[in-house]
Amino acid sequence: MKELLSFSVAYVEDKCGSFDIDGENNIDKRARELVLERTRYAYNDAVEYFDDNFQSDILGLGLDMTFAKEGETDETV
Repeated sequence: MKELLSFSVAYVEDKCGSFDIDGENNIDKRARELVLERTRYAYNDAVEYFDDNFQSDILGLGLDMTFAKEGETDETV
């Protein structure tokens, strides 16, 4: 199970960006949920369906992470 979780963390970070798995902000919670959902799919040998079923969640999280990162960059300039 730990291996499946680590694969899912790597997958979500690759698709969306870095996050804190133990974080409490909205982005971290959403990323953690995607990790758990992907792990559930992997555990049930259905990981090939994950992208189709969670495409909007992956895209939305990735965009929110990008905008949040750009906001941090703009504030420090």
